[in-house]
Amino acid sequence: MILAKKTAILVVSFGTSYPETKKACIDSIEDSIRNAFPECGIYRAWTSKMILAKLKKRDGLHIDNVAEAMERMASDGITDVVVQPTHVINGIENDRMKKDVLSFAGSFQSIRFGTPLLTSEEDHAAAVEAVMQEFHDLDAKEALVLMGHGTSHYANSVYAALDYRFKDMGAPHIFLGTVEAYPGMEQLLKMVKAYDPVQVTLAPFMIVAGDHANNDMAGDSPDSWLNQFENAGFHVRPVLKGLGEYEGIRNLFVSHVKDAMAF
Repeated sequence: MILAKKTAILVVSFGTSYPETKKACIDSIEDSIRNAFPECGIYRAWTSKMILAKLKKRDGLHIDNVAEAMERMASDGITDVVVQPTHVINGIENDRMKKDVLSFAGSFQSIRFGTPLLTSEEDHAAAVEAVMQEFHDLDAKEALVLMGHGTSHYANSVYAALDYRFKDMGAPHIFLGTVEAYPGMEQLLKMVKAYDPVQVTLAPFMIVAGDHANNDMAGDSPDSWLNQFENAGFHVRPVLKGLGEYEGIRNLFVSHVKDAMAF
């Protein structure tokens, strides 16, 4: 017997233990997708085992991992799945997620994947425009320094390419680095000093403003980006706002779901 087609969208995120940024970023992305595809069920999965365990212990809150979400959809009679990651790049987390999803291929009639935020050249341009729109009121004498995550995966090259694209698209005052890879703080300090701004605004280039944003970027430790820039003589203003709060970024994820639907 052939089952009637029943399509669902699984939104996969790394996750966060910060309730406020979860609501402002992850929930907002899911809501945008839900509003764009009211005919589809929307499911959630997070990939960080550490965060899932912390939420369970601290809040008694259970959020499905990828395997649990796939099992839940199969149990609910879903026949066709579109998986949309909220990952920034096609890195290690995304590779693992796809492997976990595809282990359930026999349970569904079809499984399709939307792409991470920065996949195509059009994505890169749209992301730059979204950031420029968000910080349109910054004076050219103010530098905006964005903190990306960074990875040992070859996809890390996206960050340096995007930094170049900001300049190419008319924003010489915007700099993008990473907390765990290249370009890092050493390169950022060199470039920002050469630009010689009157103020440095720091913001995360991550889906949520979580641990990295609160601690590595704007924290009290001597090696936080805030303190390193202040020690270099700059007046620094941190903005704890994840990419999920940017309308242009949410729209980009919706377009990725549309592309996967049309495949």
